[in-house]
Amino acid sequence: MLLAGCGTHAVFGAALGPFTVSEALAERLGGRLEPGMLVLADRNFPAFPRWRAAKARGTDLLWRVKSNAVLPLCRQLEDGSYLSQICAAKDCYQCSDPEHVRVIEYTLDGGSEVYRLITTILDPEQAPARELAVLYHQRWEIESLLDELKVHQSAGSALRSKSPDGVAQEVHGMLLVHHAL
Repeated sequence: MLLAGCGTHAVFGAALGPFTVSEALAERLGGRLEPGMLVLADRNFPAFPRWRAAKARGTDLLWRVKSNAVLPLCRQLEDGSYLSQICAAKDCYQCSDPEHVRVIEYTLDGGSEVYRLITTILDPEQAPARELAVLYHQRWEIESLLDELKVHQSAGSALRSKSPDGVAQEVHGMLLVHHAL
């Protein structure tokens, strides 16, 4: 799992492990978040404790949520977004300790798929819904970074190491070379 800049492809943090522990990998990257960052994440990433921890570090968040996420309308905003709240799963009925979020819903080019984003940026004048929707799609820049690492930098060759420690060392070496380039 990587934490990277969309424009520069600079890697700010990396966590390695089996795909079955993605949540634990995300927790390891949480310490790399800083005030002033805007963290974009896809719909399989959000979790209430992770949201709260990232927000507590002063990081702004713009995360896609699944279409079945319950996001009650608290107040409609002029730019088409609305204020809502999210709660921990164990507190979903009482919602005694909510996090306030702004919800942005849209489709692309008249398509049927609805994108639902939640953000910590509650003021639409600070960041209009349309700008955040356009910005969210910059999240796909991570795919370009992965292409640079896997295809161009390593010439498509598989990792040579046969042990978990060797694989970790090789991946970190690739990330250092990427940073130097």
